[in-house]
Amino acid sequence: MTDKKPGIRSGTLSSRSGKHKGQQPVVAEKDVLSRADPGVPASLPVDLVSDIRGLIESARGRVAVGINSEMVMLYWDIGSRIKREILLDQRAEYGKQVIDALSIWLTERFGTGFSRANLFHMVRFAEVFSGREIVYALSRQLSWTHFRTLMYLGDPLQRQFYTEMCRLERWSSRVLDAKVQGMLYERTALSKKPDELAKKELDALRDEDRLTPDLIFRDPYFLDFLGLADTFSEKDLENAILRELERFILELGTDFSFIARQKRITVDHEDFYIDLLFYHRKLHRLVAIDLKLGKFRPADMGQMELYLRWLDRYERQEREDSPIGLILCAGKSLERIELLQLEDRGIRVSEYLTELPPRKVLEEKLHAAVRIARDRFDRLGERGGKNPRTETRHDV
Repeated sequence: MTDKKPGIRSGTLSSRSGKHKGQQPVVAEKDVLSRADPGVPASLPVDLVSDIRGLIESARGRVAVGINSEMVMLYWDIGSRIKREILLDQRAEYGKQVIDALSIWLTERFGTGFSRANLFHMVRFAEVFSGREIVYALSRQLSWTHFRTLMYLGDPLQRQFYTEMCRLERWSSRVLDAKVQGMLYERTALSKKPDELAKKELDALRDEDRLTPDLIFRDPYFLDFLGLADTFSEKDLENAILRELERFILELGTDFSFIARQKRITVDHEDFYIDLLFYHRKLHRLVAIDLKLGKFRPADMGQMELYLRWLDRYERQEREDSPIGLILCAGKSLERIELLQLEDRGIRVSEYLTELPPRKVLEEKLHAAVRIARDRFDRLGERGGKNPRTETRHDV
């Protein structure tokens, strides 16, 4: 049996403190608090100061959430009222006159937050997010800035995807903008499904926080931050990922925990090595990642299947779902992957890009992939005697 390859020691990334020989004793948090804040008089009990500070900070957090929620609901109510007024009259010019006059009146009394442009944002808000109860629930977690981005996404499924992922993964408005600009939705398998199937998954995410691999994995992955030269080896790729592990995990998505590099498995006295091993907390699954320099080959499937079966037998814990594999490669044949039915085997194949093409080129590439995937669903539906696609699909 060969020795284990050098690298990061197996185990999840974590920060631990303890008391060992030669180390100073662990200092209680409350003592650090009193010494770190010179404004705390020495005569005050440390526990009292710590507890009261915690109460104040907690209350401030609740107040901030409450203020945001009230503001979002106010904007929705205003937009809904204006929308009803305009729709009742059904005259566009009359509606514009109402908004112009209302904006002047409100701005004089309540400030610039009620400008003409903002009032139109509020009307759009009420049009796109039509259910008040849903908006109220979201307002506890999403800000008006979030909604400003979400309400102008043209595809309802795309908008629902970003809304639910924002809520679930607690994205800031800046992260949301970056995800939209990075075409995250278009890179998921969900965007390539018929409306009916995609909506079922999004509804389950909304109602039950139920994530599926189609929501988690993407294709392609953007690894431009690795700074790789024109020519590099699989080892170079792996080393670059480990150097930029935090950014790699951000590209993978939240809730991925790093477990091991070059995870050794032994089958019939022969050693094999899984390039990278992660765990996804919400999927409750180990995720094995195999890095490939070239295009995907059928032999890669057999290798990954071996990894997954071994992990399922020896590493899978009670209450975890079956491990899933991700083969990251420089290129792939969609027909080959379809024929091999890899997803049924718990295997995903995605391309990675170490240099980002112009956005127009990327959009064309993703739109072509969407068309091919939908054509495949059409063919499957025709074989089954019905078309699984709906007629109301919006272009992405």
